[in-house]
Amino acid sequence: MSTTAQRGQLSVGTVNENWTGDARFYEYTTAADPIGSGIISAIPAKEFEPELYNSGETRIVTLDLSKELRTEYPATSPSLLAHFIRINEGDSINTKPNATSELYYIISGAGSTEVNGETINWKKGDFLTLPSGSVSCHTATEDATIYYILDTPLLNYLGAEATEARFKPTLFTAEQAEAKLNEVANAPDAHLKNRISILLNNEKFDQTLTITHVLWAMFGIVPVGSNQAPHSHKSVALDFVAYAAPGTYTLVGDKIDPDTQQIIDPMRIDWVTGKAFVTPPGLWHSHHNESGEPAFIIPIQDAGLQTYLRTLDIQFTHYEEQK
Repeated sequence: MSTTAQRGQLSVGTVNENWTGDARFYEYTTAADPIGSGIISAIPAKEFEPELYNSGETRIVTLDLSKELRTEYPATSPSLLAHFIRINEGDSINTKPNATSELYYIISGAGSTEVNGETINWKKGDFLTLPSGSVSCHTATEDATIYYILDTPLLNYLGAEATEARFKPTLFTAEQAEAKLNEVANAPDAHLKNRISILLNNEKFDQTLTITHVLWAMFGIVPVGSNQAPHSHKSVALDFVAYAAPGTYTLVGDKIDPDTQQIIDPMRIDWVTGKAFVTPPGLWHSHHNESGEPAFIIPIQDAGLQTYLRTLDIQFTHYEEQK
């Protein structure tokens, strides 16, 4: 063995790499809570109006909050990306995302999706989920609009590629969803429930009871005169207003009055049919309907993942329906 090798030195012409250049150390209390300290940016309660997609040319509208979230890729929440899609009659749009889960809610119109050699027909009120590896062409047989959710930002953050399809393409029809919601809404104890709603589930996910292993989808009604009590959870909700008359709204805030069980100094988000809005994680929120018509809401969350991680942490205030 040479003298150079014995000393652990590199031979002539070899570059020494400084492997410690990115290493940093913090005293525990200065770094243990980057959310509370503001090092990680807050998720805004952002609203997206239906004028973004309800007329004009065939297109995909990305609901991008990457500036607020400080990401180098489009994102509506840290793990999800929402879009509006408009496809005019006879037009088509192609999708081929890096995602473990795609969710389409058909806002209006009708058409079909050709995915990996198969054809799925859809119409207003249907939900469609597609797995990773889906190469799709969506064609409208009449002017169609769609609310479209992906978990691409989660994969971007992990630096990963989705390679395994965890479920088959699945259609949840409007008729089935509406029938189940009506059953729940007409139950004798419906007025005692914090939320009158149904959760969509793919039988493949019999532990999380969610629509995919990452995504969670609810279809709910806020009856006339209802004041649904505040609740909170750790997942971000990407809410879509399926239908609402003026006078329906959500209140959002970070504190609850211990005596009244109501949100202190809340932000008000007015519902408009076809509107989407972001409910940040951990905040208390309540839904209210002071209009003369029932209202319908569709929150999409990454709660499939959160449930699997045992971190969703849904909390409810004490509830008494206000007559």
